[in-house]
Amino acid sequence: MIVLAAGFGLLIGALLGLVGGGGGILAVPALVYGLGLPLAEAVPASLVVIGLASAVAVAPRARREVDWRLAAIIGAAGIPTSVAGGIVHQQLDGRWLMLVFAALMVTAGLRMLRDTDETGGVCELPGGGVAWRHCLPRAVATGLLVGFLTGLLGVGGGFLLVPALVVALGLRTPNAVATSLVVIVINSIAALLPYLTAASAAGTAGGLEWWIIGAFAAAAILASLPAGRLAHRLSARTLSRGFATLVLLVAAGVTAQTVVALATT
Repeated sequence: MIVLAAGFGLLIGALLGLVGGGGGILAVPALVYGLGLPLAEAVPASLVVIGLASAVAVAPRARREVDWRLAAIIGAAGIPTSVAGGIVHQQLDGRWLMLVFAALMVTAGLRMLRDTDETGGVCELPGGGVAWRHCLPRAVATGLLVGFLTGLLGVGGGFLLVPALVVALGLRTPNAVATSLVVIVINSIAALLPYLTAASAAGTAGGLEWWIIGAFAAAAILASLPAGRLAHRLSARTLSRGFATLVLLVAAGVTAQTVVALATT
């Protein structure tokens, strides 16, 4: 199990380093179907892994590529909705959540198959600087949505953040990837709080499979740094299409598994 967890961790960390997201959307299916964790444990485990790996992956990009103002605005907006998403998650049937998860994966995969036009967006002024009048509402809305999904489904939200930062806000892909990693760290920490609070109140905080989480997280961290360096040598189009294909395949598997589970109960 430790070897299997490490293998999945390498894949998740590589995705975070390459495209600034996508690790979370695959981490939960890997933990549930690959390692056999129940969804109630897989979601907080995913948040731990994604948060740690993202923090490491952003380190070499922090000075040159992160837009810290946008990261702070989007991250702050997502904190309350991350907590709310975690609370809502505990009230819902995990099987239906997995179907929602699969639908979200299909949406993200199809979106990433489309070519991205990086000609600037509402945040970019012609002479340089940021057009906050138009940029701020979109940045806040992005943070609210991604934060809620992070808490509800245990995903970092990078698969939504990167396209939103590029298309809606006008960041270049390298800046969008780096900025999304900072937001993922913020959202993961906020979204983890309801799970830890509930586990502590129930006296089950030690019930998480920490040895699996540790192996998963360590492998993800080890893979994220070299993957980040490799990302600079590959085209954004190649990365996004390869990742989109993987996400669609996993979505098909998650849907099939969940439908069978619902049909047999």
